[in-house]
Amino acid sequence: MYIFANSFLNMKCKIVKIPQLSGKAASVYSVVLEGDTDTGTLLNKFVTENEILFKSETIDILKRLHTIGHLTGCREQFFKDNEGKPGDGVCAIYDEDSKLRLYCIRYGTQLIVVGSGGKKPKSIRALQESDKLKDENYFLRNLSVLISERIQEKEIRFSDDGMDFIGDLEFNDEE
Repeated sequence: MYIFANSFLNMKCKIVKIPQLSGKAASVYSVVLEGDTDTGTLLNKFVTENEILFKSETIDILKRLHTIGHLTGCREQFFKDNEGKPGDGVCAIYDEDSKLRLYCIRYGTQLIVVGSGGKKPKSIRALQESDKLKDENYFLRNLSVLISERIQEKEIRFSDDGMDFIGDLEFNDEE
């Protein structure tokens, strides 16, 4: 049940900026897991897992990410907040009518770290009722804690314009 989330502490990953989705309004980052050469970022994994069964929803989410990066920034109405612990920034991009959730960590209106997600059946009320959603969400909760620790320790900081991370964006299995 907690395999993916708990295994995060035993794997290496890095946060990378996605130039195609980042623009003048916000920067969009995702996560690359070490040894995962097949899918690249967690966002790519999300697209690959959902582009056949949920093609229109997947396209809608990618368009929204592009809009966030290039036009609007990370406006609150694009996200379902409080998908993690209080203050950790974990939220979801979704539509009320959509079956998909894409989990992310939002840092103000100018920076977002996109993870993965999946289908949320209408038959469940909480993400914890789906092992897949729970694993993807808890992974980002753990990552948010590590990023916050690095910010406090001044190993990561925000650029002067608030659009980018500067510092050590690689996380290893010793953390």
